[in-house]
Amino acid sequence: MPTRARRSTSDAVIVGSGPNGLAAAITLARAGCRVQVLEAAATPGGGARTATLTDDGHLHDVCSAFHPLAIASPFFAGLDLAAHGVEFVHPDIDYAHPLDDGSAGAAYRSLDTTADRLGVDGDRWRHLVGWVAERWDSLAPALLGPITRVPRHPVTMSGFGARALLPATVTARAFRTPQARGLFAGAAAHSFLPLRAPLTSAFGLLLGGAGHVAGWPMVRGGSGRLTDAMVDLLVSLGGEIECERPIRTMSDLPPSAVVLFDLTPSQVVAIAGDELSARARAGYERFRRGPGVFKVDFVLSEPVPWTAAECRRAGTVHVGGSIADIDRAETEVADGRLPDRPFVLVGQQSLFDSTRVAAGAPPGTQTLWTYAHVPNGTTIDATEHIERQIERFAPGFRDTIVARHRAGPRWYEDYNANNVGGDINGGSFAGLQLLARPGLTLHPYRTSNPRLFLCSSSTPPGGGVHGMCGHHAALDALATIRDTSTSAGGR
Repeated sequence: MPTRARRSTSDAVIVGSGPNGLAAAITLARAGCRVQVLEAAATPGGGARTATLTDDGHLHDVCSAFHPLAIASPFFAGLDLAAHGVEFVHPDIDYAHPLDDGSAGAAYRSLDTTADRLGVDGDRWRHLVGWVAERWDSLAPALLGPITRVPRHPVTMSGFGARALLPATVTARAFRTPQARGLFAGAAAHSFLPLRAPLTSAFGLLLGGAGHVAGWPMVRGGSGRLTDAMVDLLVSLGGEIECERPIRTMSDLPPSAVVLFDLTPSQVVAIAGDELSARARAGYERFRRGPGVFKVDFVLSEPVPWTAAECRRAGTVHVGGSIADIDRAETEVADGRLPDRPFVLVGQQSLFDSTRVAAGAPPGTQTLWTYAHVPNGTTIDATEHIERQIERFAPGFRDTIVARHRAGPRWYEDYNANNVGGDINGGSFAGLQLLARPGLTLHPYRTSNPRLFLCSSSTPPGGGVHGMCGHHAALDALATIRDTSTSAGGR
C-alpha cells in the first residue's frame, strides 16, 4: 500500500476510496492527471472490503459480495482486472428464490437454461429479462449514467422505459408461476422499495439482464481483492493513495485543481458548505436517506440445508417468500417498522470459493453472508428475524451455526460514514431520487463550486459496484482540469 503522498500539488484529489472514488481516480490517471486519493479508514475499499469478522480466519465480505456489474459495466469492461489479480468465480446458479412449497425459481447465467427451467414462463422471461440482456451493449451506457443525457440508442431506451416504468408487482403478473414471479421479485427488491412502487421493475430487468450477460460472480478471496486490483492499477498509472487521512474541512485538503467527493451530500455540506451556494446546500440537505441493513455473517458446520435443491447450488439466495410477502415486508420498512419476515439476501460464497474458509477448519465448514432490509437507523437486533426466515426455507439451519458476527445500521455507519443510518446505497431510490440523484439537474456530478464534484453512489446510477458514478464524475472534472491547466500555461 502506498504511503503518504508527497506531491505538493495534484490535478485532482479524491476524498474516499470506495469503488466509485477509485474509478474516478483511475479514469483521471489514465487521462494523464496527477491524482491523490485520501481515505479516512485504515484500508481502502468502502463497500468492497473483506475481513475476518468472526475472528477465526474465515473471510467475510463486509458489504458487497456478488458483482454482475463489475463485469458488465462499461467502466470495468475497459479494465484488465485479471492482470491485477482478480479472478471471478461463477456459481452453478446465479440466484435462486425459495418458496414455501419447497420449490424455487432459479436464474442461470445462460438465458436459454433459465427460460427452459421456467417452463411455461420461459418465453415471457425471454421477452422481459432476455430482451435487456440481448441489448445490453446499447442499453448499459444509458442505464448506468444520468438520464439527462441523450441516449445513443433512443428507440432501444424507450423500449426499456416501457418495461421499467411499471411496479414490479404489475410486471410480475405476466408470469403464470410463483417461481418466475418470485425470481423477478427478488431481483427487483434490490431497489430497497415496496414492490408496488413505480420503476421497481427497472431493478429486476437491470440485474436480471446483467446476470445473463456476465453472471452474478464473486471474487475469489473476497471483494477486497477487487479493491486491491483497483489500487494496484491506480498506482501503476502514477496515482497515490493515503489511508487514515480523514477530511473534516476544506483546509485539510492538499492543493489541487479539483476535488471529487466519494461521499454523501450531507458529508459534502459538512466539509465544504461554506464553498457551496445556499441553494446547493439546501438541495443536498434535502437528499433523503434510504433504508438500512442488518447483516449477520455466519460460520456453519455444513452447507445450509435448503429444502429446494436449486438453493444448494446458488451463489445468491433471495429469502422472502412470495412477491406479496416481499412487497409487504418492504412496505413495513418504508413505514419505519421492522418486519417480522424481512426480505433477506443470502450469499453462499464458500460453496464455490474454498479460500473463504479458514485453514484447518473442520471438513464441511462454510461461511454465510446475510443481510435484511431494515428501517434506517433502527437499533433493533434483527438476528432472530434473519435466522427465522432462513429456517423457514431450510429446516435445521440453526443447528449448523458455529459463530455469528452481527452488524446493524449503527455498526455500518461507524464502519463507513457514507452508510448514514445503515443506508448502503447512498440515498433512497424512492420517487425522483431514483432518476435524479442528488437532485433534478443537468449536471449531477457538479456542485455549485466549479472545482468541487460529487462522485459517490448519491449520483447516477446509484448503488452497486460498477464504478460508473466515479467514472462519469471524473469525465466532468477532466474538462475543468484541462481548462485550469490551459489558463495556467497562458500566464
